[in-house]
Amino acid sequence: MEIILLERVEKLGKLGDIVKVKPGYARNYLLPTGKALRASKINLERFEAERAERESQNAEAKTAAESKRGAMDNLSVVLVRAASEMGQLFGSVSARDIAAAVNEAGHDLDKRQVIMDKAIKTLGLFPVTVNLHAEVQLEITVNVARSEEEAKTQAKTGQAVVASDNDTEEDAAASAGRQTAGADAPAKASADSAATETEAETEAEAGTEAKTEAESTET
Repeated sequence: MEIILLERVEKLGKLGDIVKVKPGYARNYLLPTGKALRASKINLERFEAERAERESQNAEAKTAAESKRGAMDNLSVVLVRAASEMGQLFGSVSARDIAAAVNEAGHDLDKRQVIMDKAIKTLGLFPVTVNLHAEVQLEITVNVARSEEEAKTQAKTGQAVVASDNDTEEDAAASAGRQTAGADAPAKASADSAATETEAETEAEAGTEAKTEAESTET
């Protein structure tokens, strides 16, 4: 299908270009979002009549987006999420979550402007591209942590706060040690009990012998 681009579209072309695309891409995205028109004779005439106005509007929108990019420069947002010791999230962070965090930081942003190939599923610092305009993009940092304090540590070190392999091995060893100690406790108690019984029996026997000996002497 041939279409007329009403704005710059990545990997397709700039405003006014006539390009061929797959029908599904045009019908499901480009046409309903106002990024393009079908390349018919009527639409071509319409576009040419509106070209100057559209170019002016695009220039204004681009200038506004560049100003917004300056205000959002070096922006970092924190998202607190529950996660395992090794940093695996119990859930995920989506474009909607990131857009909400950016809005809370005082910058207007729609989830459709957040460019993500897949959701974030681990703790850490993630560079995420934000599309402010067809020709203006910005990279922000998404800091996913278990708490505000861990987020500060991650921002300072540049690394996710997660348990290392050594920590995991030490925890496992400590746990094994506790289990062994727990298993030895009954055996030790049993041994102590047996020793006590033996001592009691020995004392009883000694007492019996002493009594017998005394009776023999009296006789």
